[in-house]
Amino acid sequence: MSNTTLQAVGLAAASDASEHRPLIITLFAAFVVATLFITVWAGRQTKDAADFYAGGRQFTGFQNGLAISGDYMSAASFLGIAGAIALFGYDGFLYSIGFLVAWLVALLLVAEPLRNSGRFTMGDVLAYRMRQRPVRTAAGTSTIVVSIFYLLAQMAGAGVLVSLLLGITSDAGKIAIVGLVGVLMILYVTIGGMKGTTWVQMVKAVLLIAGTLLITFLVLWKFNFNVSDLLGTAAEQSGKGAAFLEPGLKYGATGTSKLDFISLGIALVLGTAGLPHILIRFYTVPTARAARKSVIWAIGIIGAFYLMTIALGFGAAALVGPEEITASNKAGNTAAPLLALHIGGADSAGGAILLAVISAVAFATILAVVAGLTLASSSSFAHDIYANVIRKGQATEKEEVRAARWATVLIGIVSIALGAMARDLNVAGLVALAFAVAASANLPTILYSLFWKRFTTSGALWSIYGGLVSSVVLVLFSPVVSGKPSSMFPSVDFAWFPLENPGIVSIPLGFLLGWLGSLLSKEEPDKGKYAELEVKSLTGVAAH
Repeated sequence: MSNTTLQAVGLAAASDASEHRPLIITLFAAFVVATLFITVWAGRQTKDAADFYAGGRQFTGFQNGLAISGDYMSAASFLGIAGAIALFGYDGFLYSIGFLVAWLVALLLVAEPLRNSGRFTMGDVLAYRMRQRPVRTAAGTSTIVVSIFYLLAQMAGAGVLVSLLLGITSDAGKIAIVGLVGVLMILYVTIGGMKGTTWVQMVKAVLLIAGTLLITFLVLWKFNFNVSDLLGTAAEQSGKGAAFLEPGLKYGATGTSKLDFISLGIALVLGTAGLPHILIRFYTVPTARAARKSVIWAIGIIGAFYLMTIALGFGAAALVGPEEITASNKAGNTAAPLLALHIGGADSAGGAILLAVISAVAFATILAVVAGLTLASSSSFAHDIYANVIRKGQATEKEEVRAARWATVLIGIVSIALGAMARDLNVAGLVALAFAVAASANLPTILYSLFWKRFTTSGALWSIYGGLVSSVVLVLFSPVVSGKPSSMFPSVDFAWFPLENPGIVSIPLGFLLGWLGSLLSKEEPDKGKYAELEVKSLTGVAAH
């Protein structure tokens, strides 16, 4: 089936796509208007830096858990994982397992100590017992780079999704869609700050869970609630037979692919605890106890969602088929919307309505996540780099918030440009790269700062910059960027690093450099500051 044909099908009834296009546009417009209303309402309540960065620390554990879920269940979860399962079966489902298990690391090691030790950003914790300016510069740089990697995935998902719905096949049209998402993202953050972003994420989480529940129910109903029949049909339609339900279809063919799987697993499990847009969510609650509760709520909500990705992915393989999915988008990102269309009836108004609803939910997912990511990176620039490095702590809160808003615009422009280039890559794979960068640069420094008395400023800088540079360089010279038909630049080949995910090299390197930099440093660690940080992180005494 050609791309043109698939786009017509994707609009609903191929015979009369224009009949259903107003419905699709209306649903999208309704969501955008509703979320902009929430953003403006929240923006009117944003009075100071604490409101802009942390929502005034007024959210309950449940509300923050819902918002964390909304922040975490991104385009990678809804579009990318469904596509990975539909194309690679068991190996695709490994993304779901990795994303979920990662929360245990965040809960056990990071959530409570980070909430107790910081004020607005990760840099607050890292600089507590180190030299402020170099450490905050490094923390801000790392936050922005990780956020931009994650934003690539959301932008790619937005371009694919709206192109499918509106029948846009030209590259210029897809780039324009990425630009639209970027403009909306800038508006959400500059107007609403953390309060607006949090409420949008909460609404989005409810919509996403409801939409996924609906599709899961309809898929299981189609197979008389017999999961075995669903899996068997998916294996049969995949063209891979029993291998579709067994390990190794994507990651087991060669020694390199097996190593790539180990690298992916390490990045997924360790990455969450270093993601800036997740870390700043712990500052929006009033107490450490509420931070723990929010993570527990998030684990329950996210766990239920990832369990339902079985129905999304295997349902798409069984009812849509890999040929139609890859003809629409070679990375598989349209599997979930096409599944909604087929379940409702590809040539019926019901299919068009279901497609429009699910796609509006997916679009809501993208908008909420890009707003959270942009807020994390712009906050880190304003609070860590502008206020504490450039202005040396002399900036007023008003100046800080203004800097954050200008940073939002600049980060939005960069994300639009890079997202346009990454529009044909699988969004789950792109997010896995962001996880690898976060686990390489941020996680070692956070853990060393909280739990190792001997850690020094040199160790922090070696760890952040070493993990950041090694992971980014390995990605640039990997098959993700060049050398394969599925690469960002398929016509050239400068991929000397064989793995698609750098985690197996860059994450241990980040830990090693932090240890080595501290041991070789002539700087004497401030034991008094470490004792203060230890008491503060474990007990919450004097926490903000």
